[in-house]
Amino acid sequence: MRVEFYGLAFDSPQITFHLWSPWRASALEHRLFEAIRQLPRVENEDEPDEWRLNIRDAKAWKAAVQSVVRVLKGWQEDGDPHTERRAWRWMFEADSDDSGYDHSGEPVSMWAFLRLSLDRGSPEEPDKGEDIDLNGFGVRIWGETTGQS
Repeated sequence: MRVEFYGLAFDSPQITFHLWSPWRASALEHRLFEAIRQLPRVENEDEPDEWRLNIRDAKAWKAAVQSVVRVLKGWQEDGDPHTERRAWRWMFEADSDDSGYDHSGEPVSMWAFLRLSLDRGSPEEPDKGEDIDLNGFGVRIWGETTGQS
């Protein structure tokens, strides 16, 4: 399937949303995962240490990205508009050797993770910024040569 992600296009047999260590994941990570889980054409895999949602349809992928954006915009609006500014961004990661495998021996994939930014302060105080990586939630864009999970 061909998927687009903020202007980037990928040919991928499937996309997998991960929630690692669900018992330790933040409430926001759970809200993101649950928003995607309720979509049609999403295959659910629950294991004790990891939950996965597999998408093999471009329309389901687009709906999943829109669901993530809705949850994150709600999180942004939860902040106090006078003393706190909230933002988020996607961070991409991939590694590969010359044979097309990552550091753990799996076929190469593109990973996307979320980073939250909190800027707190008032006109009388200097700004206090903080970045928070959502380490429990991630998206795997499978390479064309990789197998299914």
